[in-house]
Amino acid sequence: MDLSNRTVLVVGGTSGIGRELARRFAAAGSTVTVGGRSAQALAELAAEGFGTVGIDVTDSASVSAARDAVLARCPELDTVVTMSGVMLLEDLRDPAHFEAARTTIDTNLVGTIRVIDAFTPHLIRRGAGTFITVTSGIAFLPFPPMPTYAASKAAVHAYSEALRAQLDGTGVGVVELVPPAVATAGQEKVNPHALPLDDFATEVMHLLSQDPTPHEILVKGVLMHRWAERDGTYDGLVAQRSQALNMLPGRQG
Repeated sequence: MDLSNRTVLVVGGTSGIGRELARRFAAAGSTVTVGGRSAQALAELAAEGFGTVGIDVTDSASVSAARDAVLARCPELDTVVTMSGVMLLEDLRDPAHFEAARTTIDTNLVGTIRVIDAFTPHLIRRGAGTFITVTSGIAFLPFPPMPTYAASKAAVHAYSEALRAQLDGTGVGVVELVPPAVATAGQEKVNPHALPLDDFATEVMHLLSQDPTPHEILVKGVLMHRWAERDGTYDGLVAQRSQALNMLPGRQG
């Protein structure tokens, strides 16, 4: 992928990984629009010179309005990054977890589908372009305190595979970004081994620039997650990660 002249929309790019990748695309020479819900964050990004658009991926009308606004300003849009996501703890022994599960699926999975559906006709008409979906190492190696997060990201992985197959021959590619724990949004407090954001973004941009661009963007820090089943380490790692269940209220002691 030539990163120097893309026209990019980063949905969910107002913080964390998305915000850093937006900056990296811009630094490489691409024109970048950032979409998100936080008016304050969008104002800060606009002051940095980014295009901005308000978007709530759980609201179909909001997604459609954002699409129309972006394409009116950037008819040459060729890259759509679907970053929006929530990570919520759930105790599956407590039926009250269901609302967290519903929110997670609606944002992480259905939100991703809404964004893809909104821009697919445009990219197909162009005959060239790229969707970059975002999953997680947790899609391949579950983190038991966040069960629906893991399920939603595994679903986005499967959806990305199917989307790539269905778009074959249209000129529209699908790239799946698979982050490990990255030191942003408080992850560094939960996981002292979280990868520094700057290091992660540098490795991601290097992988994206390869020719051909890999179907999956796998930084070194996520390989243990991605290939745990293949390598025979899956059961042991899930058992190890299950120790984190004591993070859940009522599970301590």
